[in-house]
Amino acid sequence: MSNLRRVLERQQKEREEIWRRRAEEDRDADEEEEQMLAVAVCMLNQSSQHRRPRAPNVDRRRESRGKNLLEDYFIPNSLYPAHKFRERYRMQPHLFQKIMHDICNYDTYFIQKQDAVGVLGLIPEQKLTAALRMLAYGASAEQVDEIARMEKSTILECLVRFCDAVENLYTREYLRKPTPRDLQRLLQKAEARGFPGMIGSIDCMHWQWKNCPTAWQGDYGNRKGQKSIILEAVASFDTWVWHAFLGLPDLRMTSMSLVNPRCSTRYCEVIPLRSHTKSTIPYTLVRTTLLTEFILGGRHS
Repeated sequence: MSNLRRVLERQQKEREEIWRRRAEEDRDADEEEEQMLAVAVCMLNQSSQHRRPRAPNVDRRRESRGKNLLEDYFIPNSLYPAHKFRERYRMQPHLFQKIMHDICNYDTYFIQKQDAVGVLGLIPEQKLTAALRMLAYGASAEQVDEIARMEKSTILECLVRFCDAVENLYTREYLRKPTPRDLQRLLQKAEARGFPGMIGSIDCMHWQWKNCPTAWQGDYGNRKGQKSIILEAVASFDTWVWHAFLGLPDLRMTSMSLVNPRCSTRYCEVIPLRSHTKSTIPYTLVRTTLLTEFILGGRHS
């Protein structure tokens, strides 16, 4: 009996020792977790102190600005007449309305909606005005904000969506090669205006490149020392552009243009003229053999 009692006592002591060790391990683990939690809280407080606070939203009064925009340009008897609209939007009011209608049907982003609390958003005229001002004048988002009362991110999104909509809606109609029917119509119109055998006028203009990379300034410098890119275009009487090419300034442009291979052969005749007696701007008219071969030969751009 005494031996059995000693065995039981020894087992009891072993169990107590095991429980004590487990309690110490649990206590050490809890203390370690508390220390890690304290360190994490301290680091979070430090990061929040150094973090730049979020700028508050600016009340741009977009509703009143949208109403003023409509009163300025888009309602009968508006403040500014049609010729002012043409100067500032680079298009006639009816063309703007057509583009806005097509784009709103294509992308519902441009349609005025209500937010979660029932506040009306931007009207389509504001969104299209922002995109057109950036495209027509090269204005920054901050400059457009003063006109349309829109956040920078919203303005840039409007610009991207507007360009995407225009490309998808009008590429098939306007960014295409001329058909034989188009060529016949252009020839008849030119002949009636006193220029038989001519499809369109070819002309070039300089676009000054303010931020031209240093490594490219030698190639893109013109005779005046300015850095520029030349746009070469062929347009018909109705201002329809059938060919456009961007390239280097001065004589290097002629060697790289897609029209040049035809100009150097017997298929064309280049005639320097002045457009009517009221204008002193010289134009270069290219006869039918040049442009017909150029366009139908698959080199339209």
